Formats: sequence, structure tokens, C-alpha cells
Amino acid sequence: MLHDLTALEQGDAVRNGDVSPLELVEHYAGRADRVGAFVTTTHELARDHARRLTVTGRPADAGPLWGVPTAIKDLHPTAGVRTTFGSAAYDDFVPQVSDELVVSIEAAGMPSLGKTNTPEFGSPCYTEPDVAPPAVTPWDTTRTAGGSSGGAAAAVAAGLLPVAPGSDGGGSIRIPASCCGLVGLKPSRGRVSGAPMYGDPVGLATAGTLARTVRDAAALLDVLAGRRVGDPFWAPPPSASFLAACDRDPGRLRVGRFAVPVITDTTVAPSSVLAWDDASRLLESLGHDVEGVAVPIPPEAVADFETCWAVLTALSPAPPGREDRLRPLTRWLAERGHAVSGPEFGLAIGRLRQHAAAALASLAPYDVVLTPTLAAPPVEVGALRDDADPARDFANQKAFTPWTSAWNVTGMPAVSLPLHMTGDGLPVGVMLAARPAEEELLLSVAAQVEAAAPWLDRRPPGW
Repeated sequence: MLHDLTALEQGDAVRNGDVSPLELVEHYAGRADRVGAFVTTTHELARDHARRLTVTGRPADAGPLWGVPTAIKDLHPTAGVRTTFGSAAYDDFVPQVSDELVVSIEAAGMPSLGKTNTPEFGSPCYTEPDVAPPAVTPWDTTRTAGGSSGGAAAAVAAGLLPVAPGSDGGGSIRIPASCCGLVGLKPSRGRVSGAPMYGDPVGLATAGTLARTVRDAAALLDVLAGRRVGDPFWAPPPSASFLAACDRDPGRLRVGRFAVPVITDTTVAPSSVLAWDDASRLLESLGHDVEGVAVPIPPEAVADFETCWAVLTALSPAPPGREDRLRPLTRWLAERGHAVSGPEFGLAIGRLRQHAAAALASLAPYDVVLTPTLAAPPVEVGALRDDADPARDFANQKAFTPWTSAWNVTGMPAVSLPLHMTGDGLPVGVMLAARPAEEELLLSVAAQVEAAAPWLDRRPPGW
């Protein structure tokens, strides 16, 4: 079946004339969504785009994913297409313009099949919005796909998309990657432009990629990456394509590792520790030097992160008269954010950057850092959410994701790799992070690890 092929293999098939972009669109449009992957489908628009690609033909400078379909996370404004931001307050909103991520996807010749599911304003680490069914992992559809890129991850893991973009402000790509058995890549701060909205003044969030293989994730990053005029900060360009980095020998690396939770004191499931230990041994077997390191971010950084997170939530108001449609968690976070004064917000950002600088200095001797991705395998739908007690909801999320936000604070690129499975068939990811702007090194070692412990032959039920 076409969906058995990787995204790059599908791109090769299009280039060789074995399949057309329209045939790929029709194949994926005909697959049933049983995992809550989509909020809105745009099959006719995708067909029209695929037909245009066939008429115009493959450009000389086309990338390897030309003609391969994808979809857009429902946080990204898409001109003429309903964009809800995961919120019932925006259930009928249709933007007039697209953001740069959407423009980049379209320019790369990748037809979009719709808008993938996300929680309200991308805040929670689970995807259970009021505008769509919960996004669930295809490995066990009673369990969460994670969030906030839960719909994108569920779609790729269930074979509804070959590859998909996501976004990540505190783990929102890597969390669903771990829950769904995927590669989830959060790039460095400034690698992917936030134009034209620039909605995150703190610098925590970035777009990134979800895929079944490291090479697919790298190829989509090549589509998304790049500086735009007006960007307030940017990462230096790579020496070559990110896809090419996957074929390089990373050399002998110094790997720091820790498994002590960063943002809260929580119990870590044995499967998460085992996956991390197994990954450590695998890296050693590949010739790398692995050693323990201290947690690089102090506990007092958590309060500063939470202040910034609350203010960012407050920056996403409901349209006038629709405030009652916001979820309890969103209202609670926004209230916290509105209670923060301007000077307090500025001081929190400054302290967060100081914590980041200290962490980067302490980790500078290490080429990559290894941690678990999550404290547990994917939990049941509703297990983290608590509408009656949003503070408890937020605490539950922290306990589930005690490492991921550290690399949003530092701006380091990080990838979750699907290297382990529990005895009852649930995926467990491990996370590697590299120095800022060193995605090429990160991808080269991630591809090396993937080759030594291939996951691709594993298929969730119903694949």
C-alpha cells in the first residue's frame, strides 16, 4: 500500500512517475480517521492543488517531498480554511491570510488534506478540544495521542498522512511523538520563522516535524526552515540540507544523560527508565561516550516558565462575547496571566534567559544530552484533564512531561525517538537534545541510532 512507504519513498515514486500527486491525495483522502486526527478536512482543495502540480510539472529545484500530501496543525492560520485554534470560541473562524508555515508547505508542492487536531490554543499536553473528538494513539485508541500536536501525530502514526508539521512550546511535538511511536523534531529557536504573527514574545515555541523516520522528519524541516524578513531572531543556515545530515557519520560523541525530572518531583514509570537505559547502552555500542550529568535547570526556573506560559495564554483571547466558550484550563491560565504586571513579565523572561544561559554553559562540553521523553507511556483519554480543578490539570500535565520544556527554555533542538515498547504494546520515546543550531549533528546521530534500532517495521493495530 502507498501508506506503507515513507514520505521520501513516496516523493521518489512521484518523481519517477510511478504515482501522481493526485493519486497520493486520493489514497489518503480515502482512509478513515479513527484516531481524532482532523478538525477540518480539505480534500477538494488538496485535489485541486495536486492537479495544478501535474499541469505545471515538477520544477527543477523541487525538493524530495514535492507531490507528497500533508496537513496543517489547526493553530496555523490558513487562508480560506476554517482555523479554530482548538477552541469553540473560534469554531467558525476563517482567516484571510496564511502564516509562513502554510506558505512554505504550499510552495514545496505538498497538498494539504486539512487541519490537524490540537487542544485549545495549543496549551495542554493532551488533545481533547471541544471542536473535535480526542486525538488518540493508534496503538491503543483508549489512550491519548498527546499534545498539542496530537492530531498531526495520530495522523502520521495511523497512516493517514506520510509526514506532518507540528509546533512545540513546551514539548508539543515530542510528547505526541512519544505517545504515537514517531520521530518528533523540535528545531532550534529561530530555525523556523514565526511570521507574520510572531505570537510568542518569549521564544519558547517553534514549528517542527512529525514523521515515521528521521530522514522524513529532516526532509520536512528543509521545507519549513529559513529566515524571513522581519524575524526578530534566527538560526544560522545549515551547511547543507538537513536531509543530507542524516547520511553523515556523527563521529565519536560525548553524551550527557540524566533522568531526574526537571519541572516537578514525580514518579517515573519503569518503562521510561528502561527505554532511557537501553538508549544509553545503544549509544555506547555505537562508540559514543555516555556519562551522567546534573539536571541543568534549577527548580526556581519553573515559576518563571509558568509565569510566561500563563501570560502567553492570556495573549490568546476569545472574540468578544464568546469568552464563555473557553475551556476551564484556558480561563484559569489566562486569569493567572492577566494578574502578571508588565514589569513582572519582563523580569520573568529575563530570569528564564539567565537560567537558559547557565544550562547551556553547563551542557556545553556535551555534544548531545539524553533524557526520557515522558514520565509514562500514553495515558487514558481524560486521565490528565480536570475541568473541575484546572490547577490539578496543570499539575497532572507537569508530572507527565517533566523534561520536554527544558529544551524550549534553552532553545536547543531536540528529538524524540521511538526506541521502546511496553509489554502491553505502548510506544515509549527517548529524547536527544543538541547545542543550539546544531540540528545537523542531532539528525546525524538520530539517524545512526534509528539504523541500529529500526522502528519502522512496527505497525499499530489497523495499519
